[in-house]
Amino acid sequence: MTKKDIVRTIAEQIDLPQLRTRDLVQKTFDALIDALVKEGRIELRNFGVFEIKRREARMARNPRTGEKVPVQAKNVLTFKPGKEMEARVRVVDLEVIERKKEESSRNAAKAPRRVSPPADAPEAPSA
Repeated sequence: MTKKDIVRTIAEQIDLPQLRTRDLVQKTFDALIDALVKEGRIELRNFGVFEIKRREARMARNPRTGEKVPVQAKNVLTFKPGKEMEARVRVVDLEVIERKKEESSRNAAKAPRRVSPPADAPEAPSA
């Protein structure tokens, strides 16, 4: 599911134009990001907890060569699902989801692709 799909779904459910809904969804995402940056943690009841954690520097191994390589310390975003999300995800039939993904991929492959002219291409003369 993409942001566009989320916008479309919410717009239909609350009977708002998609442009207005898109702005609301984007503002929500922006507020979440801002809160994470300022506070390092967001707890959304029944949904889950987003948290910034520090990963210390370590030595890793290049899987192709076996050579040891240093990995620098970094901040990572973690997510721990809430109880309600855990319960709903636990009963999901993954085979159904995989079939839907394959179907979407096939449909996307069949769809005609829009080709945009290069940015520096001259405009076509109007009639």
